[in-house]
Amino acid sequence: ALYLRERRGRGASSSSFRPKFCMIDKELLVKTVIEAISGTDLFLVEAKVGSSNDINIEIDSASGVDIDTCARITRRIEEVFDRETEDYSLEVGSAGLTSPFKVRRQYEKNVGNDVEVLTSDGRKLHGVLESVEPGESDTDVAFVVTVPVKVKEPGAKRPVVRMEPQQLSSGACKYVRYDIKF
Repeated sequence: ALYLRERRGRGASSSSFRPKFCMIDKELLVKTVIEAISGTDLFLVEAKVGSSNDINIEIDSASGVDIDTCARITRRIEEVFDRETEDYSLEVGSAGLTSPFKVRRQYEKNVGNDVEVLTSDGRKLHGVLESVEPGESDTDVAFVVTVPVKVKEPGAKRPVVRMEPQQLSSGACKYVRYDIKF
């Protein structure tokens, strides 16, 4: 994953004492990021604001994310959230290659790619993400993965491997992620 980290403001020292601060407005933060990436193929994967105003923005794109893009988004956030009055750390980065998928567009961009799925009942599947079902939810995603299955055919001495589609949903999986093959 590609990240750009910055810590400025009153809380930038390594002291364990932190002055009193106001919580970052997450809705305004998300709106700011969406405005910064509008007109591009970038999309917001996750925006987190920790209890100490530790901001973590995760973005993704079908064409990849570079450091200049992260810097541009960082500058836009800093225009809206003044470092002199707000105390926060900021990390803007890309979703890692093997990070679990969190939003529908990550599933869509990986159609045709090898994926690894860990289901809620503990099955680990390796296969090809064949399709993503249309839906309203950005986080509850129905999808089809074609996985190899050993089948014993009548009269055959050895089982044969067949590719069979498995209908799954992100809610029934602990994770779904890109499967790197070496």
